[in-house]
Amino acid sequence: MEFLEVGKIINTHGLRGDVKVMPWTDTPEDFEDIPVVYIKRKDETEKLTVSKIKYQKNNLIVKFKEINDINEAEKYKGITLLADRDDLWELEEGVYYIADLIGLDVYDENGRIGVIADVLNTGANDIYDVKREGKKNLLLPVIDEVVKEVDLENGRVTVHVMEGLDE
Repeated sequence: MEFLEVGKIINTHGLRGDVKVMPWTDTPEDFEDIPVVYIKRKDETEKLTVSKIKYQKNNLIVKFKEINDINEAEKYKGITLLADRDDLWELEEGVYYIADLIGLDVYDENGRIGVIADVLNTGANDIYDVKREGKKNLLLPVIDEVVKEVDLENGRVTVHVMEGLDE
């Protein structure tokens, strides 16, 4: 199984073992398509079955079959939730999982400029945080004028650094 991070348990909710989850999906509704999640503690992987989801602002209130009271739920606070990549939806063309982008080499017209260290979500568009040797990180907006090609197979992203971005 290949795991991708899909959210984090940030608190308990009520007495029956519900937990508050901050989803790391594009929209909170995407979480409804994930039947089970996994958590890792040391060398063990534990499976949690989603039985009910409610919405609360930008977070979710999730009931897992395996967690039945607040005392059990307390043990899961701060835990990152993982999903099997095979359980996740097909992405439309031009959309990528962040885990697939981190570590890709970034090239412009003059050659290699760095590597994607993180992908930041600003609401309007994502931003590639490109780590460069001997320089501060370069923040590139993920827009058509800047990101020319994402080639996962060859591990590279081709960009055009517009004037004013590299200051």
